[in-house]
Amino acid sequence: MKTELFNYDLPPELIAQHPAERRDQARMMVLHRGSGTIEHCRIADMTGYLRAPDVLVLNNTKVIPARVFGHKAISGGKVELLLLEESAPGEWKVLMKASRRPKVGEGIRLCSGKAAATVLYDGEQGEAVLRIESNCPLMEVLDEEGLPPLPPYIDRKHQTQEQVTIDRQRYQTVYASAPGAAAAPTAGLHFTPELLRKLEGQGVACAELTLHVGLGTFRPVSAEFIADHEMHHERYSIPDRAARTIAAAKEAGGRVVAVGSTSVRSLESVVPLRAAEGSTNIFIHPPYAFRNVDAILTNFHLPKSTLLMMMSAFAGREAMLKAYRVAVEERYRFFSYGDCMLIL
Repeated sequence: MKTELFNYDLPPELIAQHPAERRDQARMMVLHRGSGTIEHCRIADMTGYLRAPDVLVLNNTKVIPARVFGHKAISGGKVELLLLEESAPGEWKVLMKASRRPKVGEGIRLCSGKAAATVLYDGEQGEAVLRIESNCPLMEVLDEEGLPPLPPYIDRKHQTQEQVTIDRQRYQTVYASAPGAAAAPTAGLHFTPELLRKLEGQGVACAELTLHVGLGTFRPVSAEFIADHEMHHERYSIPDRAARTIAAAKEAGGRVVAVGSTSVRSLESVVPLRAAEGSTNIFIHPPYAFRNVDAILTNFHLPKSTLLMMMSAFAGREAMLKAYRVAVEERYRFFSYGDCMLIL
């Protein structure tokens, strides 16, 4: 199947540059797979579409302030890093930008001199591996000096400190608890504590798992045929409590409602579903038979992305592209800070 089959036209002004004033103000398109019917409402209306004994599966990964700046130790040239994953103690996989990339063995001063790095490996497409050392725990340094790792289509070239503070809060789910993500599980950004309490109050269970979102979720598909695209690995954990909650809901006739593609990837990586942890590079695209997921809440994704391919596998490619055309006509807001879609 050709990658071009998952392309669509998107006016640039529909790419959301800022979150809605309140999380629960996001618009929500509801797509019924059986009939193809489309409805328009708000995320707050989700209480009308879920019922006991459904279970809502949330990814509790926490975004770290992974965008950091520094200077090459010898020349003083500027370096920008996006920390992706700590692959070994003190060793980080990163994306690195510099006018002239430092060579293996060269040093980098980071975070106003609060940390220092040495290049261990320099790879392709901007990837590298660095050893990073600091006098205090690196996470404390990142909390002081790092910036939220917003995707490149969100323009923050001239951001104020107030905007940084807003992004630190809003590019994070309200239930985030497990630090390690280089990007937010964006479908979860729309939930408020009040909405979660309302859903639980009407008998909808919540189950939390963890998938640390990395480069693999967002790397564009450059291959002509989707089967030639290779996904990066991402670490996941499905606790025993979550597995038991999901199993109980299924046994009682409830639906497993995955919040975001990362929850889908975790659930579909462990069949039959059980408590598990590991690394997954599952690439879900048409045709694919879903084993554990019955409904999905998702944002609107980039053209020709693996995320759009996943949703096309769930709802059908033609139905998904039609829904996207409707979203453009109705002026929905797209991508990370945009609106969402509930696929039933």
